[in-house]
Amino acid sequence: MPQDHTTPLPISLTAADGYRLGAMHYPASGEPQARLIVAGATGVAQWFYGPFATFAARQGLDVWTLDYRGVGLSRPPDLRGLRMNYLDWARQDLAALLDHVEAQGEGPIWMVGHSYGGHAFGLLPGNERVQRMATFATGAGWHGWMPPLERARVMLLWHVIGPVLVGTTGYLAWSKLGLGEDLPRDLFLQWRRWCQWPRYFFEDPELPGLAEAFARVRTPIRALNALDDLWALPASRDAFLQAYCNAPLERVTLDPRSIGMGPIGHMGYFKPRAEALWRETVEWFRAPLPAPSTP
Repeated sequence: MPQDHTTPLPISLTAADGYRLGAMHYPASGEPQARLIVAGATGVAQWFYGPFATFAARQGLDVWTLDYRGVGLSRPPDLRGLRMNYLDWARQDLAALLDHVEAQGEGPIWMVGHSYGGHAFGLLPGNERVQRMATFATGAGWHGWMPPLERARVMLLWHVIGPVLVGTTGYLAWSKLGLGEDLPRDLFLQWRRWCQWPRYFFEDPELPGLAEAFARVRTPIRALNALDDLWALPASRDAFLQAYCNAPLERVTLDPRSIGMGPIGHMGYFKPRAEALWRETVEWFRAPLPAPSTP
């Protein structure tokens, strides 16, 4: 009986520290041409990337999605008891998925990141195993990169709403606000701390060596940001991506008014109306890289 390639297959992973993770595999239609990992955004469960993953699988790619610890299929029964470092999502969880994908068949490994997914790549052990990286909506997170009204909303979240939710529930109950998945307390506090700096966690004195780790990345990166993405405008993208200073880097700024796909914001890159962006991204993965320029 032929396999239904539109149905994802659940898989269970174990991170190096023993944490159990829930992931999904979207098998390629036909012979797989490459392996693709989707590294999601903060507070976004992997089901959100299902339409994109299904599209990519129908283009002949084996695709994997993941819920980071504390989120979706990787959420413990009681989120209040989860002690974690925000960097664990890359160094432990995404690393476990990369190890799993590397063991599955042959062919290149590519990655698509959304927001935090673009941060995670530079934190990921063994990221040199990934041949290409495309990221959407990756920015530095600092409120100063945002328009005034969004800046005010974010400051309210960091200093009023977030602390109240964390104080009453023991975690960031984001779902009560309709903003995404609930998040562990430790993650909220660390995220808020980094967002006080224009270059995000690179300015955290408690995290030495991050800039050097990002500078070691040589993987070609294509970064797409929309002019109506209030959380990750192009200036925010550029402030963060300068850390990938030795990687071939292509910046793409999207104007929703000119490409005719409607509002994009911070989440629209992965909604079905964005299929034209998905097709262009798959074509970029498949295309030959331009020869490096001579200094």
